[in-house]
Amino acid sequence: MSPKELNYVEDALSHEKFLKTQCQEAIQNLQDPTLKNQVQQMTEKHQQIFDNFYNLV
Repeated sequence: MSPKELNYVEDALSHEKFLKTQCQEAIQNLQDPTLKNQVQQMTEKHQQIFDNFYNLV
């Protein structure tokens, strides 16, 4: 993997980590169980994407 490609993967990891954190914070503030469940699914999806990018390195 070239240094430029590695930078792209690192950026993607950073973005996914940020999005997962935002979802986790949203869950703390949500009252509606349906919305909480939906955001929890989004959190899990961002974790899967993060893991996929991490495994590229």
